[in-house]
Amino acid sequence: MTVKEQLSASKQKIITPNKNLVGVEPPKQKEINEDSKLPEPTGWRILVLPFKQKEKTKGGIILADETVERSQVASTCGLVLRMGPHCYDKERYPEGPWCKKGDWIIFARYAGSRIKIDGGEI
Repeated sequence: MTVKEQLSASKQKIITPNKNLVGVEPPKQKEINEDSKLPEPTGWRILVLPFKQKEKTKGGIILADETVERSQVASTCGLVLRMGPHCYDKERYPEGPWCKKGDWIIFARYAGSRIKIDGGEI
C-alpha cells in the first residue's frame, strides 16, 4: 500500500451497525405528572397543602426534627390545590366561592385529615 492509499483509507468513516435489537422495542419512559398523584376531593372537601417550615433558619441554625414537625402540625395556613364539586353550593353560598385553586387560606389548627404522599403531607 502506498502512503496515499493509507491516508484515504484512514479518512473513511467507520459505519457501525444499528444497536437496536430487531423485534424489540426500547422501553418507553413514563411521564409521571405530579398532579396525578394527588387524591381528588369529593363532595364539599378542599385539598390544602399546609405551609412547610424550613429546616434551617436564616442564621444557619438547623432546627430539630421535632420542632419542624410541631410547626407543621400546628400550621394554620395553606395553599388550595383542589376543590370538591360541591364546595360552594349556590344555596349555601349565593355570593359564590370565597376561595379558589391557588389561593392561600387560613384554617383551624387541627382541622381536616392529614395525608402523607411521597414523604410530604397534604
